[in-house]
Amino acid sequence: MANVHQFEVIVVGAGGAGLMAGLYASRGAKTAIISKMYPTRSHTGAAQGGISAALGNYEEDKPEWHMYDTVKGSDYLGDQDAIEFMTSEAIDAVLELEHMGLPFDRTPEGRISQRPFGGHTNNETGQPVRRAAHAADRTGHMILQTLYQQCIKNEVTFFDEYQVLDFIMVDGKAAGVVAVELASGELHTFHAKAVIFATGGYGRIFEVTSNAYAYTGDGCSILLKKGLPLEDMEFFQFHPTGIYKLGILITEGARGEGAVLINGKGERFMPKYAATVKDLASRDVVSRAIYTEIKEGRGINGKNYVYLDIRPETVNRYAAEDGRTNPDGSPIIITGETVLKKIPDIVDFCRVYLGVDPVTQLMPTQPTAHYAMGGIPTNKFGEVVTDDKGTTIPGLYAAGECACVSVHGANRLGTNSLLDIVVFGKHAGLKAAEYSKTAQFGKMPQDAEAGARSEFEALMNGSGKENVYDLSNEMKNVMFADVGIYRNEKDMQSALEKIREMQKRFKDVKVSDTGKVFNTELLNAWELGNLLDVAEVVAASALNRKESRGGHSREDYPERDDENWLKHTLIAKRNGKLEISYKPVVITKHQPKPRVY
Repeated sequence: MANVHQFEVIVVGAGGAGLMAGLYASRGAKTAIISKMYPTRSHTGAAQGGISAALGNYEEDKPEWHMYDTVKGSDYLGDQDAIEFMTSEAIDAVLELEHMGLPFDRTPEGRISQRPFGGHTNNETGQPVRRAAHAADRTGHMILQTLYQQCIKNEVTFFDEYQVLDFIMVDGKAAGVVAVELASGELHTFHAKAVIFATGGYGRIFEVTSNAYAYTGDGCSILLKKGLPLEDMEFFQFHPTGIYKLGILITEGARGEGAVLINGKGERFMPKYAATVKDLASRDVVSRAIYTEIKEGRGINGKNYVYLDIRPETVNRYAAEDGRTNPDGSPIIITGETVLKKIPDIVDFCRVYLGVDPVTQLMPTQPTAHYAMGGIPTNKFGEVVTDDKGTTIPGLYAAGECACVSVHGANRLGTNSLLDIVVFGKHAGLKAAEYSKTAQFGKMPQDAEAGARSEFEALMNGSGKENVYDLSNEMKNVMFADVGIYRNEKDMQSALEKIREMQKRFKDVKVSDTGKVFNTELLNAWELGNLLDVAEVVAASALNRKESRGGHSREDYPERDDENWLKHTLIAKRNGKLEISYKPVVITKHQPKPRVY
């Protein structure tokens, strides 16, 4: 092995969770971050609306309210110890980002500005509360830039444009990873005491998605191949407002600023589905409402989209009808300039991609596959757990969207994703550094690169009967159609059979590019294998859960079933077969209540 590197802590992924983990690990251990792209291109940069914390900068708010909203939003599947931990850490996390230099928007008094977001409420009045701290509609981008600067300042070592292919365990402990350098095609072995996976989600299993092209479930697939379980993979969130056909997100912050959803009859329809919070209901509720309007023939001109309306005259009219006011009690009056200031990127997206100006025109929107609630099981310190007893693998950690703590349960509230990556990225880094102080480097296998090399060789030497592009499109269409917003046994069983057939056909893929330098064809093919692995466990987990809860909505089992299904799904692949087991939900303060919107 010619290319061998040794670090105490290796972080895989350089989005917000990876950078936060790397930053905190580097304060106590020699740390490197490996990323398939340059860190500032990571998908965290696409997060728009804000990061949640009960700062109370406009009105009364409490971490206890934030906790309850998160528990309720999770449809009671979130682990309440982890949720309380996250929401109690939220205020300090946001203030720390501010002290690092993150340029939050400001109130007239100079405090961090906050806006309402779906599912975040004053628990005493039931009305929306301003809890989302924001930097225009570029909050994730600002977090990414700020954390990257801090990592550079702290002399974290970066291996940019290295794709991690394999995870190495020795004697049941983490020992390192194997990666390919994109610029040379050479394999590199990274020897470590601790490994933190922060590889993001896997929305690219679906046809219409807000997710980056690079979101291909790499970390989940790598650990699945090692026989480790994944948790709650049936729960995938569809964001209600993606740009029609493209899936690019129109931030929930637009509705936080007063935008409303309009159907093909020109009606505002959300009061029918959520009488109290209306357009600021949680994402699963709004997505299903849009889908129902479309299914019942009230899409725009009979097509599968509706309008989002943030034109000032509309916002001002409905704000008055709803009785919403500014924090000082004055009427809400917004102008075109307000829209341009509050959501500048959204205005640009719509102008460029749709030829629509949101200040004067309606925005065509449809639900888009957005966020994975499931992933690699961890405890609140980022330690990867393998069973219902909390057994951990020494030296192995995960954080961010690839992980399942589970603070989001069956449905994530908007702005809790950025809070998740900051809080749990930090604690995974701290825990990994602490572990590395006493741990020893494990003895690496003689040929640690053998597994990765064989996967590449199989792709280079296939029969060529199958095409990566065609297989990828087929998988995305099947998953979006049959394991999407609404689900039923027949369609999901069909999807699972089709995915397994595609996994067999994948063995006939042949990469035609034989070069080594930036062989993106080879990498795309390898990523498709990961997506097929993840698609299979998503479909199997969804088929297995015979109830509706949060983002998992079954037409044949429309009710939530706490008696039989108030439990987490663990799914592993061993000896070529999927094995499903369960672990209990941690309930501390809030017993499950019926859904009220």
